[in-house]
Amino acid sequence: MLQYGLIPPSRFEDVIGHLRVNFPDEPLNAAVGLCFHGKPCPLLEHHDWKTLEDGLSVMVTDKDTGKIAGVALNGISRLGDTEKAIEELTAIENLQYRRIFGLLNDVNKELDLFSKYGIEKIFEIRILSVDSGYRGKGIAKELFIQSEIVARDNGFKLMKTDATSLFTQKVAESQGFHVEKSVNYHDYKDEIGNKIYDTQPPHLHYKVMAKLVQPCHG
Repeated sequence: MLQYGLIPPSRFEDVIGHLRVNFPDEPLNAAVGLCFHGKPCPLLEHHDWKTLEDGLSVMVTDKDTGKIAGVALNGISRLGDTEKAIEELTAIENLQYRRIFGLLNDVNKELDLFSKYGIEKIFEIRILSVDSGYRGKGIAKELFIQSEIVARDNGFKLMKTDATSLFTQKVAESQGFHVEKSVNYHDYKDEIGNKIYDTQPPHLHYKVMAKLVQPCHG
């Protein structure tokens, strides 16, 4: 039996452990080689930990074993955060990290959803991860549903996800998210014409997807 709930601080280490095993499959990471199966990835794990500390992330656990079957790492993006992140990226030497977050930050800065929607904070589904042994059970979809409840309960007007895989894009679309911008990975080349993001089919696009949160009535 599966159980959903907010991720308490007592499970943060377990979530990082789950991601070490399951997140390296993510297409953008697989293409640039930032993190590898079962190994610590300090730069990304620092980013993940800060997201967990926002207190909005959701997990699903196997009630019988306590094993984490999946997580949605949800964080708060505030007005000015993207510009700050772009500035901080200049001090990071890791090329793979800069390539992933440089792309995400640049696209989000250009989009400027804060101005478009007249808001100062956005609920971000930053990482969606399901344990390989629990896939095909609708967990990703339910994590989106549970995340939207958290967003609504905390007064957010807009949810957003940087959907880097076709899988996440399909789940987001099924939950009413629309595409704000679609980027073809293979449009990006280095100085000698090689693809920077050599993602494998069917993961050929990165999409910023968003959904307005409807307030509860009753």
